Amino acid sequence: MSAPDLGAGGQLPTGRELPGAKTRLAVEPGSAIYRGRVMHQRLQPLRHRLDYRMFSLLLDIDELPALDARLRWFSLGRFNLFSFRPTDHGDGNARDASALRALIDARLAQAGLPTGGRIRLLTMPRLLGYAFNPLSVWFCDGPDGELQAMVYEVNNTFDQRHSYLIEVAPAQRQAAVVEQCSDKQLYVSPFLGMAMHYRFRIEPPREHLSIGVSVHEGSQQAPGACVLNARLDALRAPLTDAALLRLLVTHPLLTLKVLVGIHWEALRLWLKGARLHQRPEPPDRALTVIRHNDTT
Repeated sequence: MSAPDLGAGGQLPTGRELPGAKTRLAVEPGSAIYRGRVMHQRLQPLRHRLDYRMFSLLLDIDELPALDARLRWFSLGRFNLFSFRPTDHGDGNARDASALRALIDARLAQAGLPTGGRIRLLTMPRLLGYAFNPLSVWFCDGPDGELQAMVYEVNNTFDQRHSYLIEVAPAQRQAAVVEQCSDKQLYVSPFLGMAMHYRFRIEPPREHLSIGVSVHEGSQQAPGACVLNARLDALRAPLTDAALLRLLVTHPLLTLKVLVGIHWEALRLWLKGARLHQRPEPPDRALTVIRHNDTT
């Protein structure tokens, strides 16, 4: 799916030089808005498709206090038209940006990866105090500036969360596309069982961003057919007050629409005769860690 044209007026947000990177753009953005479309396509046992307009914020965790001070319509940890609460992410206990960064650094250290690099989060903010993020994606750089790990933070509608921290293969750390996979750990949809695995295809945030997730039957070691594809394609725009107000007009009550849309599509699938799967207990651990060449 091609990303829509945002028109004139876009500009590169403040970014970081990546010396020696030949297959990536010379500059990667810090905090920014990404506007585009999301597509969900169920392939079996029933075919079903939907797509809708979407926006996300890419937030450099270290920039959050400055964004809170600079932007009138965006706040950190308090109500506003758009807001970000650290407790909405990670283990739910981080009360400020520094605590949230410390949590991600601790998880990287748990995975045996170096800490201290830039950490960016792609997520939907709270809109008028409300948020629901089926998937938030963390981009974790190493101290050398290369993308060393991804964290896929999955939420379901039962107030449960699980994160998949996956090391980026060395050969992909300066590449245009990152491909990863993990066995499914958290119950998400009543129409999908647990004996499945995810395949992620990521085009890291530059002028264009793409997040692709496909759900396959079986484990990574014994893969089966693909049952669902989902993809976000979006283009970058500066994170400014004017841009936030435009989002309020073009994407009103988006977070509420996402949650209502999930239940509406579930009803449609049920009416089509889709099989329901019982919800198991959540996993004992809130984090799955996968190192390069590790499928455990």
